[in-house]
Amino acid sequence: MGLEKGSEKPLLSAVLSGRTTMSNPTPSTANGNDSRHFKGDRSPCGPSRVLHVRKVPIEVSEAELVSLGVPFGRVSNLLMLKGKNQAFIEMASEEAAITMVNYYTTATPHVRNQPVYIQYSNHRELKTDNLPNQGRAQAALQAVNAVHSGNMTLGGTASGGDGTLMPGQSPVLRIIVENLFYPVSLEVLHQIFSKFGTVLKIITFTKNNQFQALLQYSDPMNAHHAKVTLDGQNIYNACCTLRVEFSKLTSLNVKYNNDKSRDFTRLDLPSGDGQPSMDPAMTAAFGAPGIISSPYAGAAGFGPAIGFPQAVGPTFDLLSCVPPGLSMHTMPGALGPLSMAPSGRMTLHGMGPGAVHSVLLVSNLNPDSISPHGLFILFGVYGDVHRVKILFNKKENALIQMADATQAQLAMSHLNGQRLHGKVIRVTISKHQTVQLPREGQEDQGLTKDFSGSPLHRFKKPGSKNFQNIFPPSATLHLSNIPPSITDDILKDLFAGTGYTVKAFKFFQKDRKMALIQLGSVEEAIQALIDLHNHDLGENHHLRVSFSKSTI
Repeated sequence: MGLEKGSEKPLLSAVLSGRTTMSNPTPSTANGNDSRHFKGDRSPCGPSRVLHVRKVPIEVSEAELVSLGVPFGRVSNLLMLKGKNQAFIEMASEEAAITMVNYYTTATPHVRNQPVYIQYSNHRELKTDNLPNQGRAQAALQAVNAVHSGNMTLGGTASGGDGTLMPGQSPVLRIIVENLFYPVSLEVLHQIFSKFGTVLKIITFTKNNQFQALLQYSDPMNAHHAKVTLDGQNIYNACCTLRVEFSKLTSLNVKYNNDKSRDFTRLDLPSGDGQPSMDPAMTAAFGAPGIISSPYAGAAGFGPAIGFPQAVGPTFDLLSCVPPGLSMHTMPGALGPLSMAPSGRMTLHGMGPGAVHSVLLVSNLNPDSISPHGLFILFGVYGDVHRVKILFNKKENALIQMADATQAQLAMSHLNGQRLHGKVIRVTISKHQTVQLPREGQEDQGLTKDFSGSPLHRFKKPGSKNFQNIFPPSATLHLSNIPPSITDDILKDLFAGTGYTVKAFKFFQKDRKMALIQLGSVEEAIQALIDLHNHDLGENHHLRVSFSKSTI
């Protein structure tokens, strides 16, 4: 939680109106000066545009604190109390402050790799005009707000003579992934960094035996906020640490769209397999003879699209990275990747050594339409579902037990925030270790099902190729196991007759056992997969349906 109960009373005395001094005889400093001179207006209770920040690392700069607020609106004032490891941020509007508090309730902000806690202040306004040494705070306010409002743009006066932005103001980030225990792909980076703004381009490469990337945002402020939040974070528990810094480049020139580079504004670019993805000048700047993907890239299949329009999602073949002698069930330090919190905001989940965490809590389901079988089919795209329980007294919630923690995390990262039966579902890790089957004679109404022996599991075989074809929900579905007698019209009529809008269809040229079908929306495709996966096509063929990385 980004909000932690705490009082500012010991900090600023009983009254901050300037009528009395602090009750604490030890003076605390406001940017190095006695904070007893601070004046403010008391507010009895409730939301305020003044926010109280606690547990602030002493080395934190004014600009870093301001950056916590600017994604939500203009920051109008700042008071740092470094001696108390606390601060006050004043937003320009109460609405912006409420949005900020609500956001950080579910996504704890980190500054210098340390969590900080934000709550409403008792005060309605910061009056710091008479405080000495407020110059740094005001300068930080002006600079960060100016970048955020667009006053310091790529072509503005903040640019250097060679057209590059001044340090710290580029929309391009350089990302280094240290301690690369699990593979990190272009799609994983896109999923993480897209939470802070529109990602335009990504180029991945290896330099000095380190997996690195260049990532360009549409707005330099997005880059700033991503850097402040993500630098030093682990993608997975105790490994795959992100080091994020501003690049001297102001724009990336991507030549190919493939698993090493992607320009999300140019879907027409060729794949250029085996070709360098950077211009020679850019390659020389980074000392890389060519763009090389992660050493694990050959073990996974990557493709375009991640729960965002025309974007991309992570694809893992984690079995290829497991050290010899270990299985995913015995791996120390279970995975804890980035996912979406119930608010739709980003959180980084850390899991303790030996934790199982293979049970998911799915909420905001449509109780009139959902069934254990439907959840089994949908979540089975990302792992083998062992048990499903729709809660008896709260049917909009369900527990889903996956085969292991890795598959649970994959399902959560891909399905959280998707629409199912007209409702946006929320997927989080449950505190339960297993899903209990009902006792004999216990009323259940068929809400709990054991699928552990189901023949429909996609990942029973270790090293299965299905691990290489895990993609986020998309409007385009991949169909396979099609018998020779089935024509495109039969398949199109099957989907249309079930109530779905068929926009496009095509067989694979080299293998007519497979086809792509594009439906009217991602929500339609999710429902069609649930309805038609394992549909009997005759000739002892059952249709296999998956989400596709491709478009028609």
